[in-house]
Amino acid sequence: MSVSLYRLRNGETTCWAVRANDEWRELDHSLADLLALPLDKARSIVEAATRVVPGDDVVLPPIDRQEVWAAGVTYLRSRDGRKEESGHGSLYDDVYDNDRPELFFKASPWRVVGDGDGVGIRTDSGWDVPEAEVGLVLNAAGQIFGYTLGNDMSSRSIEGDNPLYLPQAKIYDRSCALGPSIVPSWAVGPGPFEIGLRILREGREVYAGSTSTSSMARGFEDLAGWLFRALSFPAGAILLTGTGVVPDAGFTTQPGDIIEITSEALGTLTNPVVAIE
Repeated sequence: MSVSLYRLRNGETTCWAVRANDEWRELDHSLADLLALPLDKARSIVEAATRVVPGDDVVLPPIDRQEVWAAGVTYLRSRDGRKEESGHGSLYDDVYDNDRPELFFKASPWRVVGDGDGVGIRTDSGWDVPEAEVGLVLNAAGQIFGYTLGNDMSSRSIEGDNPLYLPQAKIYDRSCALGPSIVPSWAVGPGPFEIGLRILREGREVYAGSTSTSSMARGFEDLAGWLFRALSFPAGAILLTGTGVVPDAGFTTQPGDIIEITSEALGTLTNPVVAIE
């Protein structure tokens, strides 16, 4: 059975709803409530939802009180892409091969955009690309509650100037897109997940690529375990797991482009590109 969780808005009211086989059922709990519980109890609440909702409300990003974090250099192509843009190639070799992964803060909930919303590129950067990723929705105990699609928009020019500029290359308004929903871990299994990326410009495809999480150098559980070392998340967290789809060095996104990230298991996340002053 197809099951996914959506955050919906009807006027000034928001709620979480379960969509199962095209039927919508409202939850009495927020995502933060569910992620504060053990996985089996959260599952029982999701499966017990009975109150019908129309399902024609506005779909919001599938997040409420969670921080978004991200992992870097988890695919060989990602390592090579970071080396392309930087004069510090050995640094990325070390991260790729090391036991400790690269983890960094990506977004506060209010900076995240959802399916159909504009995702941003900085006006002080001349080389910007999307990063199509699987996002782990982790509960307060670090267990994988579910999965979503994510776009970790990045300024390759800013990080390429100096790796210490990574926060400015990664963290800004509208730099993170999530959605369209959360697929519970018990409904889809542990993967691997196929991920496709397309970029359209004036209706024409200007880039397309694909990858699989089977190509990752690190496992989901391993990345989640490192994130929760010496760091607590009472409302849960979302961890983007890195990208294996990186456009070649001559390509950059432009305002007006349409970015599509697809996974048969997790849906399609579509965002137009907007400039962030």
